[in-house]
Amino acid sequence: MLIISLFLATLFLAYSHGANDNFKGVATLFGSGTTSYQTAILWATIMTFAGAVASIFMAGTLVQKFSGQGIFPDEIANVPEIHLAVAIASGVTVLMAALTGFPISTTHSLTGGLLGAGLVAIGLKVNFAVLVKSFLLPLFFSPIIAIFLAAGLYKLIAYFNSRFNWFANQKVLDTLHFISAGVVSFARGINQTPKLVSIILIIEYFSIQGGMLTIAMAVGLGGLLNSQRIAETMSTRITTIDSTQGLSANLVTGFLAIAATCFGLPISSTHVAASSIVGVGLTEKKVNLRVLLQIIIAWIFTLPATAIISGIAYRLLQG
Repeated sequence: MLIISLFLATLFLAYSHGANDNFKGVATLFGSGTTSYQTAILWATIMTFAGAVASIFMAGTLVQKFSGQGIFPDEIANVPEIHLAVAIASGVTVLMAALTGFPISTTHSLTGGLLGAGLVAIGLKVNFAVLVKSFLLPLFFSPIIAIFLAAGLYKLIAYFNSRFNWFANQKVLDTLHFISAGVVSFARGINQTPKLVSIILIIEYFSIQGGMLTIAMAVGLGGLLNSQRIAETMSTRITTIDSTQGLSANLVTGFLAIAATCFGLPISSTHVAASSIVGVGLTEKKVNLRVLLQIIIAWIFTLPATAIISGIAYRLLQG
């Protein structure tokens, strides 16, 4: 029964992740008017699934990193109750954020879930040094890097476009923008799927390959059915954008997500995607600071909120 519960809870987390995350890769397409919401979410679903399939061959490092190895002693890392508590807490947190329109990080949620369950299970024996080095530092610095890179790249593209008229044909720009959104969604699939799969690898029935395909289908369904509020926030509420800005933001997001996967760094694609949009918006001084502040507050409280829920869930599962 515990193993079945873990499997169902992980599928719930994957669905919640899709609802909160899938549209982020194509938000600039919808926000700039390049395509409709329906076309954008379908494109995101296809490319995210493709990235999940590719992650079978490319992302073993992240699977191990989020399995609890190094954070907990070996005798604790594979306890089913730990994994179940993490899946429940992260799923609840991420889905609630999706339904209220806050683009939070599944990576942050998983980190908080691991921390909360770990503290209840073994107290201060949790390896905080690993958490800081492998999780918290990348999660803190990646948004800052994304803002500066996106702003700089947009200014560079805008300069060369004004000098050499790169995008005289709007269809060419729209095509490149569409492709860039696909690359971001593909990169998200590569980067995020292993983190979710790591939770169910203690179930002997699953191989990494089978787990990733199962998770990918649940992620796609969540995105198709519950992305509307996130789409509104990411596409229109943070800032107004045009196709050139959208292309710039997507190029930075895709680059950082793929680079992080190659180096095994668990950055948040959510933080990178939102920060890239903020970066291009700041160049035109069009960022909605009230909405940005709300999102930052949601990011700050994601980890402690998930940690509390996970700790409670783990204690209840023990009883």
